[in-house]
Amino acid sequence: MTVTLDLKDPSARPVRPSAVQTLDGKPTLIGMSRDEMVAAMAEAGVPEKQRKMRVNQIWHWLYVRGSSDFADMHTISRDLRETLDARYTVGRPEIVEEQISDDGTRKWLLRFPPRGAGRPVEVETVYIPEEGRGTLCISSQVGCTLTCTFCHTGTQKLVRNLTAEEILSQLLVARDRLGDFPHRDTPQGAIVPAEGRKVTNIVMMGMGEPLYNFDNVKKALLIASDGDGLALSRRRITLSTSGVVPEIARTGEEIGVMLAISLHAVRDELRDVLVPINKKYPLQQLLDACRTYPGVSNARRITFEYVMLKGVNDSLADAKELVRLLKGIPAKINLIPFNPWPGSDYECSDWETIETFADFVNANGYASPIRTPRGRDILAACGQLKSESERMRKTDRLALEAMMISGHGAD
Repeated sequence: MTVTLDLKDPSARPVRPSAVQTLDGKPTLIGMSRDEMVAAMAEAGVPEKQRKMRVNQIWHWLYVRGSSDFADMHTISRDLRETLDARYTVGRPEIVEEQISDDGTRKWLLRFPPRGAGRPVEVETVYIPEEGRGTLCISSQVGCTLTCTFCHTGTQKLVRNLTAEEILSQLLVARDRLGDFPHRDTPQGAIVPAEGRKVTNIVMMGMGEPLYNFDNVKKALLIASDGDGLALSRRRITLSTSGVVPEIARTGEEIGVMLAISLHAVRDELRDVLVPINKKYPLQQLLDACRTYPGVSNARRITFEYVMLKGVNDSLADAKELVRLLKGIPAKINLIPFNPWPGSDYECSDWETIETFADFVNANGYASPIRTPRGRDILAACGQLKSESERMRKTDRLALEAMMISGHGAD
C-alpha cells in the first residue's frame, strides 16, 4: 500500500561567498566551495588566521554530522555561532510531500524558496533501496528543455536551473529522512540496506538535463565527493545525459564521475523523435564522445540507458544495430521497461520481447540487465518525475519584482 506523508579566467577573480538567497533573505553556506566559505568567514569578521580552521569545522558539521542549525555546532564559540546565524543559514528546503511505495522506494517533493522575483519552485527526488545499496536519484533543473517524448518530465517546460545548494540539499534531506547521519535514527518502518550507509550511490537522473546546468552540477558533485565531508566515491556517482556532446569530455576531466547516456534508439531518424537533442548532436557525434570519455575502461564502463517501447525500438534488428554501434566502447546497457504516465502515447514492450533483446545483447558481450521497475505506484520510476512549478510570465515577474521593491512582496 502506497503511503503519502504531508510533511574570462575565474582564478583571477576575487572569491565571493555564494549569493543564493533563502526565504529569510540570508545566503546559505550549503553549496559554497571552501574558498567561498573562507570569504564568508571574512565578511562575518573572523580573524584571517582562524578562517580556514572555522571552515573546516563548519564543513564537518554540515557534511559529516548533517547539522542544519548553527546552534548544534558546539565546537564553535557561541558568539561566532550567533554571528553566523544572523548572516547565513544552513537550513533545509521544505518537504512538501513524502511518498513511500510498496517496494520501499521513497519520493520527496521539495520546495525551494524564490530566487530574485520568481516564485518558490518544487522538484522531485527519489530514493531506491536495494540489497546492500541505496541509490538517490537527484534532479538538476526544474522542468526540462529536451521534450523527450517518452519522458514525463519533458512535458514540464524549463523553469530554471537548480543551484549547487539546491542539488546538494536533495542529498542532505534524504540522509536526514533515512537516519543516515551519525547519531540519527532510521525512521520506523523504513526499507533501507541492513548495514552501512543508507545512501551509497547517487545518480543525476532526476528532473532536467545535468549538462545544461554544468557549473552547478559540477560544484555540487565535487562537494558530495569531498573526502572530508559527504565522501561519496566518484565511482558511485553517475551523471546521465541525453547527449550534450560538447560537455561530455568536460564531465570526465572536471568532475570525474561515471557517465550514463540516455540512448533509446539506434537510428537517427527515430532518436530525433524520442530524444530531440539528437537533431543537434546525432548518434555518430555522441558515440565518438563516448569512445574518448576520460577514464573510460572495462573497469569504468559507460552505461547506455535504453527504454523498451513496444513496437518502436524493441526488435531484434534494433538489438543487432545496438551491438554494432557500441563496438569498441566499454559499456553496459540498462534495459528499462517503459514506465507509463498519464497522457503517454507509448506502451511497455512485452516481457518476452525484452528478454529476447537482452539475451542477444548479452550473447554479444555486453551486460544488459533489465532494470526492475521501482516506485511506479507513486510515479517515482524512471521518466515519471515532474512537478507543478511553472515559469512566470514576464509581466507577472515584473509586477512581483515591483511589489518586492516597494516592500509589499509575498512568496
